[in-house]
Amino acid sequence: MKIGVPKEIKTHEYRVGLTPAAARELASRGHTVLVQQGAALSIGFGDESYRAAGASIVGTAEEVFAAADMIVKVKEPQPAEITMLREGQVLFTYLHLAADRAQTRGLMASGATCIAYETVTDPRGALPLLAPMSEVAGRMSIQVGAHCLEKEQGGAGVLLGGVPGVPAGNVVVLGGGVAGTNAARMAIGFGATVTVIDRSLPRLRELDAMFPTQLHTLYSTTDAIESAVIAADLVIGAVLVPGAAAPKLVSRTIVGRMRPGSVLVDIAIDQGGCFETSRPTTHAAPTYVEEGVVHYCVTNMPGAVARTSTLALGNATLPFTLALADKGWKQALADDPHLRRGLNVHAGQITHAAVAHDLGFAVRQAELVLGLAA
Repeated sequence: MKIGVPKEIKTHEYRVGLTPAAARELASRGHTVLVQQGAALSIGFGDESYRAAGASIVGTAEEVFAAADMIVKVKEPQPAEITMLREGQVLFTYLHLAADRAQTRGLMASGATCIAYETVTDPRGALPLLAPMSEVAGRMSIQVGAHCLEKEQGGAGVLLGGVPGVPAGNVVVLGGGVAGTNAARMAIGFGATVTVIDRSLPRLRELDAMFPTQLHTLYSTTDAIESAVIAADLVIGAVLVPGAAAPKLVSRTIVGRMRPGSVLVDIAIDQGGCFETSRPTTHAAPTYVEEGVVHYCVTNMPGAVARTSTLALGNATLPFTLALADKGWKQALADDPHLRRGLNVHAGQITHAAVAHDLGFAVRQAELVLGLAA
């Protein structure tokens, strides 16, 4: 198979779909790997490192898309990239379609087979290709939140860890999954007062056991969310419904009752965000102020630490990339029900129920596409 790796073109996105080590694994199995010139130069992987791994370097994204059977990326394809996709081609990347009707329509029109990292599952029902970036985003959320709380950044001038004789900052994390847990871990490390809110009692028990004296847990109710958020200095939105749009847990009214200069960091913004006042931002202009509260809603947060993120993501995606290349997409998805859940779009049709539901499209089950169901 010919695997193409274009340079990412989303604003301030420096990650890359395949590392040289991953390219070597594919090349050693007889596959052709085509990498766009300079695709990973900014994170320390030069073109020569790809050549040494057995990949070929091509000059433009157009050449990559034209020659490849499968495109491996990091972020959702931008409009210029969607126009280069073609019928029968495989796209393997993050998509986050439930919050992006325009992209969905573009992918449907392309006729390509689009497999989304964020909806691939594992035997426990977890999301193994989302987890590495959730870990990064969770840890980053406290780092950027602490920065945004500085007065010069528009914040209230609160130091998360406090100092002797002065209370620590109050951090509330909505969602106790991978991102939320990593956010809580970092906030505890900063010395903040930390509360995690989740609707799963078993998960709250796990978090209580994990951080027995350092963390407060609350069961998710409208009242609990409202009370905790209004009193918070920093709120991290880390809720996730696989493949679907994030629920709006915090209304504009509640945001308006927070102390001026408080900070919201919406990790869920890729899926539409969990604050009513959230709207997507970029690393070039990461924040805005709404209702007196600083909002950080960057849609590709892990791109800020692109080398770490690329290595972490590559570790998770490589086994699936190898399966798709070795077997072809159809056989790989037929053999692996967990990879099959990653199929979001095929030949102009939506194949993931949550995406179809949120966008109001009809769905054609992946099993029907693969001939596994009558």
